[in-house]
Amino acid sequence: MDALLSSTTACPWKSLASSTLKQHQPNLTISLKCNVVSKKISLQSITDYKGMPRSCFLPQLFWKKFQKQSFLKSELILVGAGHPQKLLQKLIKWQQKVKQHFNVTFVRLVFGVMLVVLLSVGFNRAPSWALSDENLLFLEAWRTIDRAYVDKTFNGQSWFRYREEALRNEPMNTREETYIAIRKMLATLNDPFTRFLEPEKFKSLRSGTQGALTGVGLSIGYPVGYNGSASGLLVISSTPEAPASRAGILSGDIILAIDGTSTENMGIYDAAERLQGPEGTLVEVTVRSGSETKSLSLKREKVSFNPVKSRLCEVSVAGKDKSRDEGAVKEAIETLRMNNVNSFVLDLRDNSGGLFPEGIEIAKIWLDKGVIVYICDSRGVRDIYDTDGSGSVAASEPLAVLVNKGTASASEILAGALKDNKRATLFGERTYGKGKIQSVFELSDGSGLAVTVARYETPSHIDIDKVGVTPDHPLPATFPLDEDEICSCLKDPASVCYLNQVALFAMQ
Repeated sequence: MDALLSSTTACPWKSLASSTLKQHQPNLTISLKCNVVSKKISLQSITDYKGMPRSCFLPQLFWKKFQKQSFLKSELILVGAGHPQKLLQKLIKWQQKVKQHFNVTFVRLVFGVMLVVLLSVGFNRAPSWALSDENLLFLEAWRTIDRAYVDKTFNGQSWFRYREEALRNEPMNTREETYIAIRKMLATLNDPFTRFLEPEKFKSLRSGTQGALTGVGLSIGYPVGYNGSASGLLVISSTPEAPASRAGILSGDIILAIDGTSTENMGIYDAAERLQGPEGTLVEVTVRSGSETKSLSLKREKVSFNPVKSRLCEVSVAGKDKSRDEGAVKEAIETLRMNNVNSFVLDLRDNSGGLFPEGIEIAKIWLDKGVIVYICDSRGVRDIYDTDGSGSVAASEPLAVLVNKGTASASEILAGALKDNKRATLFGERTYGKGKIQSVFELSDGSGLAVTVARYETPSHIDIDKVGVTPDHPLPATFPLDEDEICSCLKDPASVCYLNQVALFAMQ
């Protein structure tokens, strides 16, 4: 509200049944234009009801007595179905005439009372309607986004206005129509990771976090995440010994089609559902690997993602630990220590992440103290995950970490924490760059929402989303992914992939 004030108070606002107005007359638009003149106050303002704070509705100037002041002009315009505008205009003209014959205080009192009565008449004439069960489900989804979504500008739109317009315009007579309305609402956020899940899909998502699923062993994402291309879907990682890996599909390949359907405009979750299916069934995929395009028939099977494996390399520095689960990592460390291991290599290549809490707990194994990750929203740092060393198991032995473009999400958090705390040297290539955090919310009918609630920042306050974690050193181009072959690269100086102790722990 633009104003020129020569005193500290002018036209103070007064809440007048704002909740009643909001409930019974959502279409009401009120414009107020007032010009009040006193010895020390000069104010001109135009206020739109839709832009007002909820606690404000009408100016107190109609009721508050100002000493030695007089009204020069007061206009109130109401716009909305069922409002007696003509009657109000007549009321204003009547006010102008009456105040010529009566004192100003009396005119203000009568005009204020009649204005309240007039507004009440307008409210009573407004149409009344009740929210259906479908409307309530839509509002439940809307409130979930309103409270949890990371971007409080909601992609540059008025989230309250969208709610009102959707309830007014979107058909919600059946459950399927309501689901369509919810999906349409989420699409306005332009966030592929915030999505609606029907009850069956929500149940499937929950079961998919338990360590295994039936599919082909691929973790997929959007190519724009790391190379600016938007054609097809990117293979972030291919689970070792799974159907896709055995067929030769590698990290960095592009999936062009699934069962004959192009992936050009396909979402990653739609693609994941197409790749999954009953054990023993076939799925046809078209893949571009470099300049070569090939069609493959893959048989679905139960796939365990991110298993923990360890190998003992009998050299002066030793150990390979391909990890995701905290308990298994601790067990692997203790097993290797029984063989007098005094250095470790943590291989996070093609590890597309997993559960956020597990990533945090694994970081605590290697750190004696320090910040692990910052959780940030639109207002800055919202939460800090750190460690005091109480969960430390291997905080002193030299540690090297291997990463590549298939290292994503929680694995990136782990790699960033170890690098920024100067606990480990990172080798390989820049990681994928998935720095957004999603939480899953169940709705009352068994459906759910996966919502982007925050973003990650490393201990050095690096936002890794679409950027990733940059390693300290590259790996030799011939350095293998297979754990059985890694030992030869550490033991045999004649190997083309040889990486000696000095190079491996150069920054320790």
